[in-house]
Amino acid sequence: MRITCPNCGERDRREFYYRGAAVDLERPAPDAGAEAWDDFVYLRDNPAGETRDLWYHEGGCGAWLVVTRNTLTHEVMETELVSGGKR
Repeated sequence: MRITCPNCGERDRREFYYRGAAVDLERPAPDAGAEAWDDFVYLRDNPAGETRDLWYHEGGCGAWLVVTRNTLTHEVMETELVSGGKR
């Protein structure tokens, strides 16, 4: 898979570190209990199709990117810098 970094251009995905879905997760209250915290830390959706993910350009400029891609075809539709990301 190839990812286009807005700063560095098209690169192999091995230059990037995958962080997970680019969604706001609702953090449990500090006293929510072990089950709520376990769900928050370990359970994620595994959708087939279009996703928006966070990737870190570890082997390049160090920017955080939001990558819109299709998990079935590996097509990368869009990449953008995370707001406030390193330029």
